[in-house]
Amino acid sequence: MTDPMVYIVDDDPDMRDSLRWLLKTVGLATKSFSSATEFVNEFRGDGPACLVLDIRMPGISGLDLFEDLVAGGVRVPVVFITAYADVPLAVRAMKSGAVEFLEKPFNGQVLLEKVQRAIRDDADRLAHEVELDRIRARLEKLTEKEREVLGMIWDGRPNKEIATRLDLTPRAVELRRASLMRKLGVKSLPDLLRLTIGYAQALDGSPESA
Repeated sequence: MTDPMVYIVDDDPDMRDSLRWLLKTVGLATKSFSSATEFVNEFRGDGPACLVLDIRMPGISGLDLFEDLVAGGVRVPVVFITAYADVPLAVRAMKSGAVEFLEKPFNGQVLLEKVQRAIRDDADRLAHEVELDRIRARLEKLTEKEREVLGMIWDGRPNKEIATRLDLTPRAVELRRASLMRKLGVKSLPDLLRLTIGYAQALDGSPESA
């Protein structure tokens, strides 16, 4: 994962310079852009980030840019800034998922706090997604028969019941259970349940469909 980055998009060069200086005081790296188009052409989204975005700009507005990012599945926390108080626009921005909506001139400390919190939350989200990918990769190594046993374990069924339902010997169930636990990198039933149930809850599904 790359270092945190704050992206500044504002058509006012003085504001961009001011924001860069402010964010630099707390050690945050920045990249600034004068338009939404310029940002889209450069943005990679490969690490924790926050987008400080002027809501009103010539051409593509900041709000339109953010809504396009959301529609495209790009998840980056946004702090909107504006020189014009506009309640309907603020409501639309917050409903779109903005972290904050600040009116110029804003309190610099407030902006820093919002940006730093957004970056921490984004880093946590990315770390969680990496862990889910690792678990998903392990689950994909399971055979169909091992998935079948896992699903029944997840439902709380004991080995004898699993054996009866699958027309297997208890020993065969134990072997499949041992194999799937080895593939998933767990050594105990509680660890297996924490791993699979936590993954299922994150996906709002079940380990059988993973």
